[in-house]
Amino acid sequence: MTKRIVIALGGNALGNTLPEQMIAVKHTSKAIADLIEAGYEVIISHGNGPQVGMIDQAMTVYGKQNPSSPTFTPLSVCVAMSQAYIGYDLQNALREELLDRGIKKSVTTIITQVRVDSDDPAFKNPTKPIGQFMNEEEAKLAEKNGFKVIEDSGRGYRRVVASPKPKEIIEIETVKSLINAGEVVISCGGGGIPVTREGNHLKGAGAVIDKDFASCLLAQEVDADFLIILTAVEKVAINFGKPEVKWLDNITVEEAKQYMAEGHFAPGSMLPKVQAAVEFASSAPNRSALITLLEKAKSGISGETGTHIK
Repeated sequence: MTKRIVIALGGNALGNTLPEQMIAVKHTSKAIADLIEAGYEVIISHGNGPQVGMIDQAMTVYGKQNPSSPTFTPLSVCVAMSQAYIGYDLQNALREELLDRGIKKSVTTIITQVRVDSDDPAFKNPTKPIGQFMNEEEAKLAEKNGFKVIEDSGRGYRRVVASPKPKEIIEIETVKSLINAGEVVISCGGGGIPVTREGNHLKGAGAVIDKDFASCLLAQEVDADFLIILTAVEKVAINFGKPEVKWLDNITVEEAKQYMAEGHFAPGSMLPKVQAAVEFASSAPNRSALITLLEKAKSGISGETGTHIK
């Protein structure tokens, strides 16, 4: 039986600028194609940290230069833009790599909305910085437009937004239909476009969803066997940066929870990856998660490297 994998690509797999991205997606596509060629059914999600920041900044500059345009673009719109242009580059690079190997598979990007709860506690305490630094005048204008702004270590002011938990993938039935049709699907880019539900209306939210948690939800919804969370290190470690550092190979959900409780993983870095891995691995029998480097994904699946949580 074909094993189904959701791969969560980090920012290091996409580059920080458009020229870097054009190069990075070719490298990334080779690693993904290796898994497809090995017989795995692959669904892809990705981050958008650098990209959504660039879009937000570009739209802000455009607004300043064009008085008839809004000074600030809704963050949900910026996420949608990032999904489209990252997906465009990634799907074309992967399609080309697959055809070069004689594999005829369509690759499709889904502009994906992800519902969050409007009463999520994260909305009461936005902490995720986004966009460029602002001076005091620009900060006041941002606050006038309803944004929360904080002073950032003497470097200026920055907008901060909430990072609520994902609750529902709106386009999930479309994703499933494409997977069942044999297509490679790219979904939940940047954690998904954050929306709240008001009756039948979906309203964009000024938030960013952690892509690892969104990938975990996606993996559960498509009944994946593996969730692969790619990061900048080959394995997860405890006592990281200390002489007694220990790199982890195979750990149970209970062991991972203990390490989290002991504070071994940094918030905003490795912690959400381990949290998402634990949530997926414990969601059903025979599900497991892998945290490793992009280049080690194929060997990691076979158990040769990476940190496995199950």
